[in-house]
Amino acid sequence: MDMQSVNENIGLKIRNLRQQNGLTQQELADRTELTKGYISQLENGQVSPSVVTLLDLIECLGTTPDKFFKEEQHTEIVFGEKDYFDKFDDAGNLIQWVVPTAQGNQMEPLHVKILPNEALKEDRPHPGEEFGYVISGSVTVKVGDESYIAKKGESFYYKTNKVHSLENAGDVEAELIWVSTPPNF
Repeated sequence: MDMQSVNENIGLKIRNLRQQNGLTQQELADRTELTKGYISQLENGQVSPSVVTLLDLIECLGTTPDKFFKEEQHTEIVFGEKDYFDKFDDAGNLIQWVVPTAQGNQMEPLHVKILPNEALKEDRPHPGEEFGYVISGSVTVKVGDESYIAKKGESFYYKTNKVHSLENAGDVEAELIWVSTPPNF
């Protein structure tokens, strides 16, 4: 990033903070003992403030240097096939992570395909909950000593405080969306 870009970035942040605080350029200038013309030049990226001046402006605008210089992270909202991460287990079942950043989130959504007469690895009790929606085929949901069948168009939801697993006892592939919270894969 060149100096002009740095000045423009600082200027834009100063302008946004000034406007968020409901201040005019003159009011900010009065608070910082600068001129309105200097504030205007600063906001337009035409001047480079000294460290002392910048720290004074940051304080007058009600923030801290840490918050002022923290880069905002662009958060991805939509993901496509290029973003997915695939894993095939030993039986050939597909587990596809459809949100690559899920480990940092509250939920972990998966696209799963279970081959006929196969099962996913049994999961030991852990804090959290799991939800699934069957797209095609059917799955047997085992939670503790209980078993439930979820068919195409049906969903399942359970707390993960007991041993649990999914299996496909049918003769066609089962496909589902499976969401776990917190992420644990």
